[in-house]
Amino acid sequence: MIHPIKMTPSFRYGSATPWGGTGLRALGKIIPDERTGESLEVSVLPGLESRDPDGKTLTDILTEGGEAMRGTKVGETFPLLLKLIAAADSLSVQVHPDDAYAGANEGGKLGKTEAWVILDAKPGAQIVYGIKPGTTGEHLVEACKLGGQAVRDCLNFVTVKPGDVYFIPAGMVHALGGGVTLMEIQQSSDVTYRFYDWDRVDAQGRSRELHIKKALDVVDPNLQLPPCAGTAMCADGGRVIRYIDEPAFTLERWQVSSEMTLENTPECFKLMTALGDGKLTWDGGEMKLKLGDSVFLPAALTDCKISGKVDVLISKPGV
Repeated sequence: MIHPIKMTPSFRYGSATPWGGTGLRALGKIIPDERTGESLEVSVLPGLESRDPDGKTLTDILTEGGEAMRGTKVGETFPLLLKLIAAADSLSVQVHPDDAYAGANEGGKLGKTEAWVILDAKPGAQIVYGIKPGTTGEHLVEACKLGGQAVRDCLNFVTVKPGDVYFIPAGMVHALGGGVTLMEIQQSSDVTYRFYDWDRVDAQGRSRELHIKKALDVVDPNLQLPPCAGTAMCADGGRVIRYIDEPAFTLERWQVSSEMTLENTPECFKLMTALGDGKLTWDGGEMKLKLGDSVFLPAALTDCKISGKVDVLISKPGV
């Protein structure tokens, strides 16, 4: 029977996320390390796959379920990756390639366009969101040669608060600051080009690898965007705010006040993350939701409802 699947995440932690901490515990995650940065909630990345409650990987679920799981317009390459991220310290300043560059230079991988929904932020917490207006590619090249403050002077710092949404297309410079917890929806790709890491070194005095040439190849200095304002739409049982409707994905916030019905979308699956306690019901079953739960909603799922007083984030491929 087709039904929603509550996903069990994989984690990135330890030396893989030197900026991580314990913040994911606030979202109900049982973390493996005191430096845990990422909970990969819905993932087919090799070695970092999410699983169903019985331990079956998402890859196996999609292979066995076919179009009923992924949708009639979604190919065999799973297109999305959903994460929860909690940063105790700043992440590196980075940029991602588009599909064409990644395909040509990273063994046929997808590029990475992503979006952030800020779930929690300490007072004054910031992100890097693009570069300062007037900064050219040539300016960035020279700044990278000098490093340190020269790079920092090029960056556009934005103070964030819970509820903010930021769209980060391929080619946009960005970095997550310490004290921020967020949900990230992105293309299913692990391609990241770091061009500055705050002069950080590990216990042995080693710095992390930078990818300056590739970063400068793909950066678009003109990508300077405002936060996503969203478009609010009234709906039976609550309200829907659509933030992003792009070729890579759509992103909405459903504010449920009593009960809302999820429309059937046979062309593609949906992903949902709960921001509080609620309940999913469908023909033949029900599922309790709690803060931090992420659910895979098969394309063939019908008669599914969200009930309670709860906000959920819903994303799907932009097919």
